[in-house]
Amino acid sequence: MARGNSDDDIIPSVNWLPVTIDRDAVYQILEKAEREKKWVIQLVIGTKPDFYKQFSLLYWAGKLDIPLILVTTGQHYKAPLNHGLKEFCMDPIIDLQIRGNLLEKGTELFYKMGHLARWYKKLAPNIVVLPIPHGDTLSAAITATAWFLSIRQGVAQNEAGLRSMAPNCIKNLKSPYTQEFCENFIQKQWQDKWFVIRNEPYPEQWDTFVCGAGSAYFFAPHQINVDHLIREGYPKDRIIKVGNSVVDAIDLHKEPETSIFELYPILDEFNDWVRVDIHRRENLGPRRFLSFVKTIPKLLDEGIPIVWIELTATQEALQHYGLREKILELSKKYRHFLFTPLWENYGNVIEFWRSGKCFMELTDSGSIQEELNELPQTICCTMRFSTDRPESIFDAHSNLLIPPLSEDLIFNILKHVLNNESIHKSMKSAKKIYGENVGKKIIEYLIREMNSNASIFRWTHQTLYNLPDEEDIDYL
Repeated sequence: MARGNSDDDIIPSVNWLPVTIDRDAVYQILEKAEREKKWVIQLVIGTKPDFYKQFSLLYWAGKLDIPLILVTTGQHYKAPLNHGLKEFCMDPIIDLQIRGNLLEKGTELFYKMGHLARWYKKLAPNIVVLPIPHGDTLSAAITATAWFLSIRQGVAQNEAGLRSMAPNCIKNLKSPYTQEFCENFIQKQWQDKWFVIRNEPYPEQWDTFVCGAGSAYFFAPHQINVDHLIREGYPKDRIIKVGNSVVDAIDLHKEPETSIFELYPILDEFNDWVRVDIHRRENLGPRRFLSFVKTIPKLLDEGIPIVWIELTATQEALQHYGLREKILELSKKYRHFLFTPLWENYGNVIEFWRSGKCFMELTDSGSIQEELNELPQTICCTMRFSTDRPESIFDAHSNLLIPPLSEDLIFNILKHVLNNESIHKSMKSAKKIYGENVGKKIIEYLIREMNSNASIFRWTHQTLYNLPDEEDIDYL
């Protein structure tokens, strides 16, 4: 048993970077809100998906003249992960400069965000500052917790109610994985009943639940999210189905300065690429990850063009299992195999999906399941046993689960999908389910709330009987 030499080995001392704040900008925003009798939205970003999924709220707050403070947690501060700030012209006036692992980031963010809430309260005690974090991120969970416990106020959760579900047919994955099995498995995903199973993705399912517990407003992408939230006891009058702000990002993003086909000319030489993006923590264990990796050369031997995007987590897993050199060798052996770092420009990803050159995305991402419902040129296959975007499967039919139980299962389902014209037709003609002008709907709703002098935090008697806010003692 290893023994430490000091108490610091058990509970290390913190050495955090300082928060950077443009105080003059904050003062001006608070003064404007006070002068115009408006709330201030604090839009919280921190990781790559936040930059584009939160952008339309920034855009519409500007269009509708609502005071907004843009805060970054600073989690994604290095290229290429922070490129979205530049691409979407985001200029945060507060940077919390969070660093470290999950525990370190969560602890630091809780402390800094809680004190930020109290600072606003001291500066402008009569002004509502309403944070809007995004969905199922760590920043959503911790922002809601910090705000709730420091000043007893909820946040507004963008993309609320994400709850992982799986189809009943996931319980029976016995081999052999014949064409009949694969076809039945796919059709049952689209037609079968689904059940809630909440332990993945990690830690996103924890993040979204914790954020929900500290939220005053719930902006839900789809009716299934509304249903989850109502079942869990959140107030119906604060659950608003608005769609998913990713559709706004697709509409509002700028065309890339350099085409993806200039960056990687080989992409123009083949049609029907399968773009691979696997990085979730739960998929990096030996059973899932090794089954997935063994599938790649089998698909290449079938002549299927593959472009594999190497994210940080992917690289660490490949190195851990001693497989990275083998993958690099595959890129030399097969001309139709491309192994690239993360594509930093969101516009390049959209460009490729729309190009007609990309047939399928094999992913474990959450947002991609939403994006490819909006972009039917590329079909989506999600390498998970469950998904927090189940509506993209059972409602839209624009997505499929590919359970990473074994290489045979992954390979045979993928091959069946790739070779089945009927499945292609169904998925490429899927209905779009995530709405439009989502950011505008969110900001307009909040304008109505601020104009009605709504109480952000409500005790039970206020919720039940629609009673107004009242003076309260400041305790705890």
